[in-house]
Amino acid sequence: MNSKSFLVPDTIYDYILKTTLRETLVQRALRERTAAMPQARMQTGPDQLQFMQLLVRAIGARRCIEVGVYTGASALAVALAIPADGTIVACDVNEEYTAIAKEFWQRAGVANKIDLRLAPGEETLNALLAQQGDYDFAYIDADKTNYDAYYELVLRLLRRGGLIAIDNVLWGGDVANSAETDPDTVALRKLNEKIGLDERVDTSLLTIGDGLSIVRKR
Repeated sequence: MNSKSFLVPDTIYDYILKTTLRETLVQRALRERTAAMPQARMQTGPDQLQFMQLLVRAIGARRCIEVGVYTGASALAVALAIPADGTIVACDVNEEYTAIAKEFWQRAGVANKIDLRLAPGEETLNALLAQQGDYDFAYIDADKTNYDAYYELVLRLLRRGGLIAIDNVLWGGDVANSAETDPDTVALRKLNEKIGLDERVDTSLLTIGDGLSIVRKR
């Protein structure tokens, strides 16, 4: 899906970026590099990345999790927002895309904060459960049919008051169309409904990007 919200006109989106966007030169270079790739639509929008940085700073996050790395823009944004001794466990399975991520993490001087795990997300998250939990922040942006599994595992790893940001939850508007029954849409629709009723969390579904759910563990 497009990193820009399908609900926001181009003129408004351009105004937002021109007026309020703050990104480093390395972040911009990575955004431009990824924009030229065939799967560029998978890149998180810069306005959403900035919002996530605000969340991370607001809760004083130090220990973070990311499920789905792609070319590393979201991990880079979070790494820039956490303190020098902060860490991100970044889960992905694609060596080609994450090689680009590692290049830009190095250029930004934050590679030491990012622990890249090249393995299926559930495998990595289960391994983390066997260690010390109490993570502060997590970002889920990976294969949609496994979102529910990622949500449950991350929720167990999160401290009370910690936040999860879940991307693509509007899926171009398809989740609101009952005629759309492909596996990704169905998985996202079910998760949205589940979180809406989940008494373990506080939540808000935002229209930024392709839909972003913010979940706070009670």
